[in-house]
Amino acid sequence: MKESTTFPPTASRMFQGLVLATIVFLTSTACGQQWPRFRGPNGQGISDAKNIFVKWTENDYAWKVKLPGVGHSSPVIWQGKVFVTCGDQKAAQGIIAALSTSYGEVLWEKRYPLTAYRMNKLNSYGTKTPAVDADCVYVLWATTQETILAALDHNGNQVWQRTFEGVHCQHGPGTSPIVHDDVVVFSHEHEDHIDKDAQSAWIAVDRKTGQTRWQLPRQTGPKTSYSTACVYTPQVGSAQLIFTSFAHGMTAVDPATGKVVWEDASAFISRVVSSPVVAGELLIGTCGDGSAGKRLIAIRPPTDNESTQPGQAYKIDSSSMPYVPTSLAKDVLLFTFHDRGDVSCLRSDTGELLWREKPAGRYYGSPVWVDGKLYCITTAGEVVVIKAAPTFELLAVNPLGENSHATPAVADGRMYLRTYSHVISVGPEKQ
Repeated sequence: MKESTTFPPTASRMFQGLVLATIVFLTSTACGQQWPRFRGPNGQGISDAKNIFVKWTENDYAWKVKLPGVGHSSPVIWQGKVFVTCGDQKAAQGIIAALSTSYGEVLWEKRYPLTAYRMNKLNSYGTKTPAVDADCVYVLWATTQETILAALDHNGNQVWQRTFEGVHCQHGPGTSPIVHDDVVVFSHEHEDHIDKDAQSAWIAVDRKTGQTRWQLPRQTGPKTSYSTACVYTPQVGSAQLIFTSFAHGMTAVDPATGKVVWEDASAFISRVVSSPVVAGELLIGTCGDGSAGKRLIAIRPPTDNESTQPGQAYKIDSSSMPYVPTSLAKDVLLFTFHDRGDVSCLRSDTGELLWREKPAGRYYGSPVWVDGKLYCITTAGEVVVIKAAPTFELLAVNPLGENSHATPAVADGRMYLRTYSHVISVGPEKQ
C-alpha cells in the first residue's frame, strides 16, 4: 500500500477509478452510499455493509492519505466523496477537505481563519464532525469570538455562511451539526462561570439559505454539553429532535417549530459529552467528569400526544459508565465503550450487565456496528473489533500507527478511519 498524494491521478488510474466506481455503484444498494453525520444515519453507528475486514495490515489498506491539518473529527461520506475537517493549530485555521473514495486524493479544501483561543489539550480546531446531504456539506467552526456555520456544495463552492456569537466554555467547543429534513440543527451552549451573561440556545437554520428557522433559548449552566442531537420517532406522533445536556437533562424538541415537546431536567448529574442513543422505545444517555463516567440513564418518552412526562426506565450511577464515547444499541443489547478502556454489554431494556472486559486501551471515539461486529478506535490508534453478542469475543486489534479520537465511518462497502493527521480506507474482504 502506497500513501496517497494530492496530485491528480494518471489516465490509467482514472480508468481504474471508473471501473472501481462502477463496482461500488453496483454494490451500493446493499452497503449504502452515505454516512451523513457523526456516527452515520441518525447518529446510531449502524451500517448495513458486509465483509469489512476484521484483521488487516497496512498492505490491506485501499489507501492512506495525509490531511492538510490535524484534528479529532470523524469522516462523513456522500456518493464518492469523503468530507473531513481538520485544523492548522499554529495559524488558527479550520479546514474542510473533500477526498475521493476511490484513491484518497484531496479533491479540494477550504480554509477558515479563526480567532485563536485557549482550549483543552485534547481539543482541536478540527474536532467538530460536518454533516452532509445530497446538496451540501455543512461545517461548524466555533471560537470564543465567533461561531461560523457554512454550507458548501460538493465541489467546494460556498453556498451560504452564517456567523453567531462565540462559545464561552472551559474546554473549547466540540458539538457537531446535523441535517433533519430541511433544517441544519446545532447546539450553542455556554458556561455561566465563564460568561454569566451569555445566552445559550439550540438553533435550526434553513439548509438551503442559512436563514434562522427557529432559536430555542436555553439556560446557561455550569458545564456546556458536547452532545450531538439525534431524531426519535414515536409510534404515535411526529419525529422529535433529542438533545442531552447537564443543564436541561434529556429534551425532545419539535423540529418544525423549535418548541419543547417533553423534558427530563434531572436526567444527568454531570457534564454530557456523549450523544443520545435510540434503543427501541428507550433513549439512552450518559454523563461524567474528568476521565470517568458518572451515570447511564434510560428514558422512556411519553407514549401519546397528551402526555408530556417522560419516565426513567433505569439508571446506573457508577464510574464504570462511559463519559466521552457514545454507546451503541442493537438487537436488545447495549454496548458501552469506556474512557478508561472497559467495554461492556448490557440488556438495553433493563440495564442488566452481561459482560465487561478490557481488550485494549482507552477510548474517546465511539463504536460502530458492521455485520454483527463492533469497531472502535482507541486513543492510541488501535481498531478494536469485538463480536456484537451477549458473550464476549475479541476478534482483532488493528494498529493504525497514530493516535485517534475519531469514530469510524462506513459507506460504499468500505470503512474510513481517521487518525490525528490521516484518513485510511479499508476495503471489503475478497469472497
